[in-house]
Amino acid sequence: MKLINAKDYNDMSRKAANILSAQVIIKPRSVLGLATGSTPIGTYKQLIEWYNKGDIDFSETSSVNLDEYVGLQPDNNQSYRYFMNTNFFDHININKNSTHVPNGVAEDVLREAKRYDELISTLGGIDLQLLGLGPNGHIGFNEPGGAFENSTHCVSLTEETITANKRFFANIDEVPRKAITMGMKGIMQAKKILLIVSGKAKQDILTRALYGPITPEVPASLLQIHNDLTVITAFDK
Repeated sequence: MKLINAKDYNDMSRKAANILSAQVIIKPRSVLGLATGSTPIGTYKQLIEWYNKGDIDFSETSSVNLDEYVGLQPDNNQSYRYFMNTNFFDHININKNSTHVPNGVAEDVLREAKRYDELISTLGGIDLQLLGLGPNGHIGFNEPGGAFENSTHCVSLTEETITANKRFFANIDEVPRKAITMGMKGIMQAKKILLIVSGKAKQDILTRALYGPITPEVPASLLQIHNDLTVITAFDK
């Protein structure tokens, strides 16, 4: 594990973007595992800035996202497909057909989960997986108590996660109760993992994840045994 302490959120974002851009420059046909939420927005903004300067080319790159809410259409402004398009994909030269997000409105979510795992396998696996950290230690939507051996699957979100996400919706009743997420098994199969964590409120859960016992009660704790994990933190606020 490589631990990098950034001086602030912007510094963390630049350092994360450096690692992602180096991956694409070294291997233009990289498969990037991407995350949503407030934490990676700065990283995506930095990558867009470097793309606009001509420093990085995404034309051969593919991506797979960690998760998607069940029941939200891709054009819903709270769907993760919409998030990725508006915060990243619309601003770079990646082929949209090479960007993949679970289908949250699939008629059969179990079949969709299996299809998503098969897709990742067909792409050759994930070269670099970007992750954030949930306030209860969840990764993607792998909630505490879930089985580490899960592949992509449908989950019921905990009340803690629903409450954390309500700020993105008009009211808590609009927050989806289920999501399709890559499982910890799939995440751990990524060749490299980059975990970015910001805010003093997450210091304690990060300490438990990195230095506490490996337990399903802290899903991120499984990352301790990955052989190429980089963690970048910014605890300035």
